[in-house]
Amino acid sequence: MARILVVEDNKMNRDMLCRRLERRAFEVQTAVDGRQGVDMAQVDRPDLILLDIDLPVMDGWEAIRILKTTDVTQAIPVIALTAHAMTSDRERVFAAGFDEYGTKPVEFDTLMDKIQTLLAVRAG
Repeated sequence: MARILVVEDNKMNRDMLCRRLERRAFEVQTAVDGRQGVDMAQVDRPDLILLDIDLPVMDGWEAIRILKTTDVTQAIPVIALTAHAMTSDRERVFAAGFDEYGTKPVEFDTLMDKIQTLLAVRAG
């Protein structure tokens, strides 16, 4: 069972993602801000992280910088979740080190395809 860390400050979005991922047999952990998400990732080392960009305490930009420059978390695939859907936003996400990009509102089947692809690549 793959473990996914959902870092999302919006309770409704977080709950929806968790329920749907758990129905797909994922073990899900949650964090409500970027700092908590980074701390949990460094300790728990999930198989994948869904990371909102607009977060309190530490935003997703700073969180991805830390995750991708820390030995214990740099190989964990991270999918950005954001309401920003312009081409320049997508380019910025990949330039920052995210492995994939998803827009809000979340299209769950598309997100699942991205999750499965990244988990398969990680499994080798």
